[in-house]
Amino acid sequence: MGSHHPYLIDDCLIHIFTFFNEDDLISASSVCRDWHEAAETPWLWRRLCLQRWSFCNLSVVGSGEHERQAWKRYFLRRSHLEMKMMKGRSGGDYTCKSLRGHTGGVIGLVYLQGNLGQNPDLCDPSAIVCSASTDGTVRAWDIQNGVQLWCSAVQSPLTGIVSDTEHGLVVTADSTGLIKTWQGQTGQEVASYSTASPHCTLLPYTINNSCFLSVGTSQGSVCTLAGSALTRKSSLVVCDSFKVSMLLVSPDKKWILAGTKDNDDLSPKVICTESLTSPSEDEEPLCQLLPVTRCQAAVFIPTQPARLAIIHHQGHLNNKALTVFDVSIKKTKYKSEIQVQQVESFTLMLDSRTSNIQLKAKDSSTLVVTIDQELWVYSLKGVLIASFRDHTGPITSICVDSFRVVTASRDLSLRVLTWKNHRDKGLTLESRYHLLGGSHTMSRGFTHVACDYSSITASVEGKDGKDVLKAYLFTS
Repeated sequence: MGSHHPYLIDDCLIHIFTFFNEDDLISASSVCRDWHEAAETPWLWRRLCLQRWSFCNLSVVGSGEHERQAWKRYFLRRSHLEMKMMKGRSGGDYTCKSLRGHTGGVIGLVYLQGNLGQNPDLCDPSAIVCSASTDGTVRAWDIQNGVQLWCSAVQSPLTGIVSDTEHGLVVTADSTGLIKTWQGQTGQEVASYSTASPHCTLLPYTINNSCFLSVGTSQGSVCTLAGSALTRKSSLVVCDSFKVSMLLVSPDKKWILAGTKDNDDLSPKVICTESLTSPSEDEEPLCQLLPVTRCQAAVFIPTQPARLAIIHHQGHLNNKALTVFDVSIKKTKYKSEIQVQQVESFTLMLDSRTSNIQLKAKDSSTLVVTIDQELWVYSLKGVLIASFRDHTGPITSICVDSFRVVTASRDLSLRVLTWKNHRDKGLTLESRYHLLGGSHTMSRGFTHVACDYSSITASVEGKDGKDVLKAYLFTS
């Protein structure tokens, strides 16, 4: 600026810079010393961080004068990581590791440690994934280094696996109905409990720092166990003589949905969780039938305490509807009752007879539905926001988080889509790229997929009966 013009004071510069994006700020910082000082103001970069993500891992940001550029570094590093995850260029944006060791089929995989949730630790990309197999073993993997950490002793073929990341535990079920908990870091067996059920659906959850496990059995009951010692708390018959194949817990942990896909005449039940974890000897567990039958998929809305979406048949066998319910409890002087109120219901244009339907929720108003090779994004009001047919084989598994959607398919590819807020359309999905899992001469396709913030792990079914894990790592 010329000597005959007054200099802008720092506060005015900072106010003007609030209208800048990150590229503008970086350009402004190279103009002169005063502009550099203003453009490096931590408050400006903190504002950009919270505008873009609304959540940040403050533990990696730091504080104090020596951390003046911490918010800027966080913004640039996380933006760079997300750019890599959006482009997915082989050899530059990610590395792929093959994890071999199982001698049977992988029936499930879970993250035990990693950048889980909405607060990624950009300084520590390490992650531990646990997998269970029909070979009767549980294995833990350091996917950053591509090595196996531990392997359990061989038991009956495993049928289910879940993780309790808060307590560092892995829980498995085998074909004899034996439930086991494992110490995630060492692989040491902690406890076991026999359900005598060849099929078990596992649902872990935490209430007031206490861990619980509800188990859906082949006999149609829900058995609830407490703590890592698997102490039996209660048992409730939900769908007599038909296996419990749907078992979900609400975000506030107050409600559990239990039901079956094996009988068209049975309705799922909503159960008060407290009735299972702290049962009363004088009262029956508090539960309520939902007014729908032939249910195919269900999900609790993550940002609502007790809002539930269910896909079910309507009228003709091939006609499907999506119905949304709110669940609440009504207390009177003498008793409490569960109330189920329908919020929305609309017909899904799904021309298929398959029962392999998957339903996920992004937020309070966005639902993701997959069936066969197709994926749809619906609003909670029933508006079709987007549809995709990227896969050439059936979609076998799906992972949805705040940044992206990853689908696994029998066509031996993972498809990566990212969320984007359009000014006119609102929240939509954009198809980005695909990740390959190997050769069709050796493999039959992907079967399961799981993600944390900076990695994707999936299982590939081998034609020789020995499944392999593929880990794709994005680093900032």
